[in-house]
Amino acid sequence: MAQASSTGACPDGVDGAGTPQPRPDPVAFIRTNMRLAAVPSLPEIRLYTAHPASGLWRLADPEAEDSEAPPPYWAYLWAGGAVLARHFVDRPETVHGRSVLDLGAGSGIVGIAAAKAGASRVIAAEVDPYGVAALGLNAAANDVAITVIADDLTAGPPPLVDLVAVGDLFYERDLAQRVTAFLDHCLAAGIDVLIGDPGRAWLPHTRLRLVAEYAVPDVGEINTATPKPSSVFAFERG
Repeated sequence: MAQASSTGACPDGVDGAGTPQPRPDPVAFIRTNMRLAAVPSLPEIRLYTAHPASGLWRLADPEAEDSEAPPPYWAYLWAGGAVLARHFVDRPETVHGRSVLDLGAGSGIVGIAAAKAGASRVIAAEVDPYGVAALGLNAAANDVAITVIADDLTAGPPPLVDLVAVGDLFYERDLAQRVTAFLDHCLAAGIDVLIGDPGRAWLPHTRLRLVAEYAVPDVGEINTATPKPSSVFAFERG
């Protein structure tokens, strides 16, 4: 998947003399370096989004062996999240009055759309601390209330919600397997599951029923991404 690249000559997390630099404060960094802009396919929603001069390389952990982990997926618009958000805005009855979990929330676009469409409660789960910060800022920018959980919920039982929304979590095999197992637990608990995805490599096609299709931007800069067909699926028992 697309990742942010450095715009400077120095390696991630070091200065010109090779001295490790502390990671910047998440909220301050996002406010200062990201652009708050309307989503092309959803003008109702604004997000802090990456651009070529964002300097996302400065978020890398200088003490980590892998300086590129975790990638700043939260800083970009993904088609799976965009298509779910579009569906919630267009069909508010899908979430109105229901409690919703936005799993692997990233920017929070799915949870924000659910809240705007009248969800009674929205929980957004995200493991990246910078993604958690972006979630809070994006929710505030859209004047919605979202409960943010900074944890990998796939490792435990599902929370008490009516609907789990999964935007674009099937791009890696191991992640897809963990998510699918978690979603099976959700179904067993009587929780509905909707998946938004443009057709990533590890999407569990045999478990899906097509609900809707929209043309939305995929991973890329928010103002230049080209719309492509993406789908909303109901995840069903195997």
